[in-house]
Amino acid sequence: MGKLSATAVKAAKRPGRLGDGDGLFLIIQPGGGKSWMCRVQKNGHRRDFGLGSASKVSLATARERAREIRAWVELGLDPIFERRKAEGIPTFRQAAAKVIAAHSKTWRNEKHGKQWHQTLETYVFPQIGDLPVHEITGPMIRNLLSDIWLAKPETARRVRQRIGTVLDWAYASGYRENCQSACKRDPLSARKRDPLSGWRNVDVTGFLAL
Repeated sequence: MGKLSATAVKAAKRPGRLGDGDGLFLIIQPGGGKSWMCRVQKNGHRRDFGLGSASKVSLATARERAREIRAWVELGLDPIFERRKAEGIPTFRQAAAKVIAAHSKTWRNEKHGKQWHQTLETYVFPQIGDLPVHEITGPMIRNLLSDIWLAKPETARRVRQRIGTVLDWAYASGYRENCQSACKRDPLSARKRDPLSGWRNVDVTGFLAL
């Protein structure tokens, strides 16, 4: 049984934090706004998860969401990823559209945006454009790029970096469960080495944007 009641939640005015138990807190802001937070600690690591505004999320719903989060953590799952998965994970094509829209505000001209879209449309979308972003793996990217590494090395680098940018966004948005370190070494920098060797067993989410 929690410590709070619906009446207490409604009456709370003083800025601060009220605990309901099991890591669930009501946060009262100086301006009067109220929101729910679930705090979970496991193996010495603490994480806080926002559960929504108290004006829209009832005490009962907040408790249910907190229980769900604790269960996911106990199972070794990422609550943010699991929540996103339940809501629906975007395809790579959909994620790329969001990334392009967000980055377009910082690009100097429209040409760069067109190049972004053109390279993805030509080399990426036909193979992985309709896959959910959490299903895309390093070997998939290696196979995708294998036809252009030697013929168009500069194009291959740009495509690789743009794929990485989209997958970085997907991870940061909670659509990919983890973000493993990727091989950032240029696979074309050593003449005697297999130009595709860096893509055999890596996750591509660590690549930086252009």
